[in-house]
Amino acid sequence: MAASKIITAKSLKFFEKYLNNASPTGYEWEGQKIWMEYLKPYADDFITDTYGTAVAVINPDAPYKVVIEGHSDEISWYVNYITDNGLLYVIRNGGSDHQIAPSKWVNIHTKNGVVKGVFGWPAIHTRNKAKEEPPKLDNIFIDIGAKDKEEVEKMGIHIGCVITYPDEFQVLNKNKFVCRALDNRVGGFMIAEVARLLHENKTKLPFGLYITNSVQEEIGLRGAEMITQTIKPNVAIVTDVCHDTTTPMIDKKKEGETSIGSGPVISYAPAVQNKLRERIIETAQAKKIPFQRLASSRYTGTDTDAFAYSNGGVASALISLPLRYMHTTVETVHKDDVENVIRLIYETLLTIKDGETFSYFD
Repeated sequence: MAASKIITAKSLKFFEKYLNNASPTGYEWEGQKIWMEYLKPYADDFITDTYGTAVAVINPDAPYKVVIEGHSDEISWYVNYITDNGLLYVIRNGGSDHQIAPSKWVNIHTKNGVVKGVFGWPAIHTRNKAKEEPPKLDNIFIDIGAKDKEEVEKMGIHIGCVITYPDEFQVLNKNKFVCRALDNRVGGFMIAEVARLLHENKTKLPFGLYITNSVQEEIGLRGAEMITQTIKPNVAIVTDVCHDTTTPMIDKKKEGETSIGSGPVISYAPAVQNKLRERIIETAQAKKIPFQRLASSRYTGTDTDAFAYSNGGVASALISLPLRYMHTTVETVHKDDVENVIRLIYETLLTIKDGETFSYFD
């Protein structure tokens, strides 16, 4: 299967629609509906849970269960304080970057619909040039054009309203995908494409496949923690993003060296089951899929950790997509890497046998 033939015009249209939809942590359900609608032709059944994780299931009656997983939520803000003159102060919902906020448009989500606003910032002329005040969580604010607190409240805005950026999908130089929230709705897209390929190639797997789009990863892997108890899988292959460390101001001695365009990133970490990881590497080598390696110290910081340490221990591995400018509105990935992650997951699934334990003692 050639990488260049994986992403179709139809799948790219879905990807754009899915990315452009707001899906902040704790409010993922509209995005999940888009995702499940796309997967309907390729799945035998669906599982959803109380907090919004969605799972498309192929061969649900099989006792042996394999998960492929991404997470569906994006970082955002909450309204935390409304001033008497109608300005809004915020707190994070996930790892939102305060330094990129000034001058950004925002969407404030209310029961009456979206209210537009901007992160204001003092003009350069008015700032103390001898001691510039940088953007900080306690000094960034949103202006919605209201004259006072009463007008803000009449617009349907209250403490706890969630705030997202409106930046939408674009293609840079023909082969770079750019958008907010590629972390990690690109994961949901990639696992959905694996399901599509299995269907189109009429591939029959000897196990149940649970294509899992978890919620609330950005605030501590919470969706994965919940859904793994429901599925009780035997194997989990997780996909998330990792840093392209070749751009300025990143120390490769600390962060390792991975770059967009150089292939999927296969992780080494305590939570990564070694025999499963080696199966993935052997598959990449056999199918001539380029890949990179990344070492994590105590934990991966991804849903891999939640799956690995659940249910008495689940053989888990992590295949990451290198990404530039994480947790900004211009997150950037390479089309070839996206297709090669899809290929690597697909080809690895074809090597897994029913009942395989990946035990060191067999």
